[in-house]
Amino acid sequence: MVRLVHELADYEKAAHECGLTEGRLHAALFGPDPSAGALVATDDDGAVVGTAIWFRTFSTWEGVAGIHLEDLYVTPGARGGGHGAALLAELAAEVARRGWKRLEWNVLDWNTPAIGFYRSVGAVPNEGWTTYRLTGDPLVALAGRTGGAAGR
Repeated sequence: MVRLVHELADYEKAAHECGLTEGRLHAALFGPDPSAGALVATDDDGAVVGTAIWFRTFSTWEGVAGIHLEDLYVTPGARGGGHGAALLAELAAEVARRGWKRLEWNVLDWNTPAIGFYRSVGAVPNEGWTTYRLTGDPLVALAGRTGGAAGR
């Protein structure tokens, strides 16, 4: 799975940003406070050719949890074999089994093959919303502004 995430980062032209290690992924999936879930797709020989890594979200409007799909990746040689659709279907089934309401993810604007695939399974873009991210020095600076006013 770690290899596949690094392949995905390279495909997305962001290999230099990917710091995932086996230890970090193991802790995220199996540590004392798991923060992620994962599925794998295998070929007929049992080799891992795809992965879906996700985490739980919460919708205040729905009042229930959902899944955010962080990464969906199938190796180039295995694409078109139904692995991506099977991974998405299993995640959708997990949402339904748990009585949750949403399966969401982000896709890069330039990734037209992925966009086409997602549309083919009935997914639609969340028009009008932009994802924001706070990392690095700005995150540390904002964290330093705490004064205890917010409750936990």
